[in-house]
Amino acid sequence: MPRPRVIAAVIAVAAAQLVSSAFAQDPGQTRYAVLIMEKPAGVQTTAVAADGSRTLSYEYNDRGRGPKLTARVRLDTAGVPVSIEMDGVDYIKSPVSERFTFANGVARWKNSAEAGEQKLAGHAFYLTTQGLPEELGWLAQSLLQAPGQRMALLPAGEASIKRADDLNVGDGDKKRHVTAYLIEGLGFSPSTVWLDDDKKFFGAVDRFYSVVREGWESSVPKLLEKQEALASARTVDLARTLTRKPKQPVAITNANVFDAATGQSAPGSTVLIDGNKIRAVGKDGSVMIPSQAERIDAGGKALLPGLWDMHVHISPTDGLLHMAAGVTSVRDLANDNDALVQLKRDIDSGTAIGPRITMRGFMDGRGPYTGPTKVFVDTEAEARTAIDNYAKLGYDGIKVYSSIKPELVPAIIKLAHEKGLRVSGHVPAFMTAQQFVEAGADEIQHINMVFLNFFFDEVKDTRTPARFIAVAERGATLDLKSDRVRSFVRLLKDRNVVLDPTLTAFEGLFIDRPGQISPSYATIADRLPPQVRRGFLAGGLPVPEGKDARYHESQRATLRMTKLLYDSGIPIVAGTDGLPGFTLHRELELYAQAGISAPEVLRIATLGAARVARKDQELGSITPGKLADLVLVDGDPAKRISDVRRPVLVIKDGAIYEPAALYKALGVKP
Repeated sequence: MPRPRVIAAVIAVAAAQLVSSAFAQDPGQTRYAVLIMEKPAGVQTTAVAADGSRTLSYEYNDRGRGPKLTARVRLDTAGVPVSIEMDGVDYIKSPVSERFTFANGVARWKNSAEAGEQKLAGHAFYLTTQGLPEELGWLAQSLLQAPGQRMALLPAGEASIKRADDLNVGDGDKKRHVTAYLIEGLGFSPSTVWLDDDKKFFGAVDRFYSVVREGWESSVPKLLEKQEALASARTVDLARTLTRKPKQPVAITNANVFDAATGQSAPGSTVLIDGNKIRAVGKDGSVMIPSQAERIDAGGKALLPGLWDMHVHISPTDGLLHMAAGVTSVRDLANDNDALVQLKRDIDSGTAIGPRITMRGFMDGRGPYTGPTKVFVDTEAEARTAIDNYAKLGYDGIKVYSSIKPELVPAIIKLAHEKGLRVSGHVPAFMTAQQFVEAGADEIQHINMVFLNFFFDEVKDTRTPARFIAVAERGATLDLKSDRVRSFVRLLKDRNVVLDPTLTAFEGLFIDRPGQISPSYATIADRLPPQVRRGFLAGGLPVPEGKDARYHESQRATLRMTKLLYDSGIPIVAGTDGLPGFTLHRELELYAQAGISAPEVLRIATLGAARVARKDQELGSITPGKLADLVLVDGDPAKRISDVRRPVLVIKDGAIYEPAALYKALGVKP
């Protein structure tokens, strides 16, 4: 799953005239609990010395990953930091050394990805790259004091704040009144922070990752319920203003229609849509268009079936990003079950904008590296209960994770297949991919799991980051023509096993370098909100001295392996496990770089995905009788796959969306 992004902040200021008692704390220590899926995962502590200086410690464990940081911070009388020294390791254990100072009207900062300075004539908020949770509270407090409740951000951008709602938490003798504030300017949607009546940081929560004042962990569900109700109102408003549902048939003429079944394109074509169905497809002039129909002149642009992303962990804020990119269907491979079912219901009813969702039920075994789930399976009885429940909720398959006991895998697969559910996942620890397939698995997530089949001598426990590092260091050395590789490929072919390679994930891990825009996002980084763009400078895995070239070559080896599997007849599905929309475009570019033709790449992302999802009778191609999920693209992705980045119109279930308007609502430049 993608690393959690908790955006917190610190300030660089010019001469500040504001003084607020909210920042005057008595010496002592404040502790915040870090929760993942509402389970304890770590802590942030803040110790305030007699002189007002602060020492913060922050650490949590997410499947062997997670930061361990210490920061020394000084705030001015307005509560804005004038100096920060932060050291430790980040989420993937890369070294962290970050410095910020504000003195004599000049702000200076330096970290592994950035170095800069700026002369300030007013307040400007410097956001640390790592984001200690309490920093979000400092930002909120300072914005509340700022003129117009707005403030410039460093290195770039602007933040604003507004009060949203309040809530009483706790009971009996332990009660507290807290208020939700929405901060805009940090990401694609407002960030919610909870403050107590002294305007001090109380918490920041979401379905995956939450931080709350220690001792108040039981308040997280109530905070989350209120927060999601607030977000829902915004979601409903966006759906109302950005969705257009024609009341008459729609004819798209002069289109270059891509046939996902044959890989051929037909310029000068008309597609007639009536309601949510495709009624007719043919050459211009050959399709009878009702007199009352709305006509859309495609101007020769390519008309594609809606794209699929087959590996997501969707949240309510992701829907617009997917749709703006032409992704009209997704497969969710691990999520909070209640939240996912509700989100699917909201999208299907039209109260939220987003793609069609098919769902895989996530499960893992108990242990120190348990994945983010509330569904634990350590016995056959637990497996049966979980699978029965997933089938009842409408999930189409099961995803197993790394801490599942290998000896339990055959039983899980048998139980799932009896319910008509497919089984995919990470290959569990202490098990090879070959054993996973021989046990009956239908699909493997992530290309590294294929490589690890041949590195079992070194990495038997794949619950830790060793599952990435070993492939970065050894992937380039694997002989793809060797008998053992060819034998394994034949097994995959014989068992009709599907591969979900998520090549972008390994591009980022293996070749991203601090201070350089990630190749995965280089073409679109400047379009994104400034604080989102900063994340693309962070770098990937720590690279041992002398191994930079090896890591790059191992990334290229993931492309060669994907091409070998494709050439051998192994079904490939395009999934990302990353930033919605934009990452799928890059995933498709990587398939083309691997040597797969552009028409075949488009087939993989449309009809091929629909077939694996068992939805090809209604989706995946522009065919009369199928559902009207279409993308109009300025260019011809069947010749230049990168043109897929240029959608100008998206239709899902007959409703029409303009990508430019969707992106504008997210703070993304056209």
